Amino acid sequence: MKTLLLVAAAVVAAFLTIAQFGTAGWTRPPILAQQHGYRGTGMDQIQTKAGAAALKAANVAPDPAEPVEQGSEKAGTTYENVQVLKDVSVEEFNRLMTSMTEWVAPEQGCTYCHNTENMADDSLYQKKVARRMIQMVQHINTSWKEKHVGEAGVNCYTCHRGQPVPKNIWFENPGPNYKTAFTPRNNGQNMASPSVGLASLPYDTLSEFFGKKNVDENLIRVNATTALPESKGKPIQAAEKTYGLMIHMSSALGVNCTYCHNTRAISNWSQSTPQRTLAWHAIRMVRDLNGDYIEPLTSTFPANRLGPTGDAPKLNCATCHNGQNKPLAGAHVVETYPELTQVTADAAATQEPGKAPAQEPTKEPSPNPPQ
Repeated sequence: MKTLLLVAAAVVAAFLTIAQFGTAGWTRPPILAQQHGYRGTGMDQIQTKAGAAALKAANVAPDPAEPVEQGSEKAGTTYENVQVLKDVSVEEFNRLMTSMTEWVAPEQGCTYCHNTENMADDSLYQKKVARRMIQMVQHINTSWKEKHVGEAGVNCYTCHRGQPVPKNIWFENPGPNYKTAFTPRNNGQNMASPSVGLASLPYDTLSEFFGKKNVDENLIRVNATTALPESKGKPIQAAEKTYGLMIHMSSALGVNCTYCHNTRAISNWSQSTPQRTLAWHAIRMVRDLNGDYIEPLTSTFPANRLGPTGDAPKLNCATCHNGQNKPLAGAHVVETYPELTQVTADAAATQEPGKAPAQEPTKEPSPNPPQ
């Protein structure tokens, strides 16, 4: 009997081997490689051609609305309760409102933000949020133009992609909520979270790195800057949090580590790519936006739009990038919307009580800056 089973197993193995050779083809899919560093450093971005084509097709910027002739009447004098775009011409104002409907709520239409029987009415929370989001977009396109977004800029579609709520938002993760009266002690990890690639890394890294505006400039750095230690180092848990952040940024942009780093000297700025400087500023931009524009809206959002701990939906790298190293493949989305490339209202005038106005970006990092 034993001999019979061995013969049967050998026959099955032979058939499986023949099937592999006969049907698999042993060929890899067509590969698209882009070099981002010096030759021999292996600083390449690798994609399948099919995957790159699918990603590109899913990230096409919509065509801008047809241009309009500038009129002399201003929106603030023609319409009631226009607070942010009051100095924009009526024609440009209506054009932008039409575009915002297509960018954010194409199915719901104007009624998503407005009471169409009284357009000046502020009873819908969506209108209050949209007003602040216009200011946020203007802030990004002005204060962060030189440091991060460049001439491409952003508009509502960059994040929303035709959905009232952007796909890639996040809330504070409170962790396991056991009802046994025992407090779980898992060191904030070992719970698969998409933000850290479903790994066993700390699952709420975004709260620490993106949710707090005024944090230690050395928060992310975990490696020493000298050959010999000069002070007490950070615990391994800090390194795990930093690694979790790097995984998030990598997946959000659809790149690997070598997009920013030369992995033979991962902390060395002189061997890093220019993208690392852009990422350095991006981290601070996200903190700025969450701290000055999103968190102050917490009391404006209804309870069903808040997270488990009552926090507002916040931004991260994936909110804009959606898996591409440049949002919408680097399309210049604000060239035809000049009202989004300048501050059209005093941000401080509409700031929530008790909140400081938005600050300017942090200075350019030095050759070996804190993280």
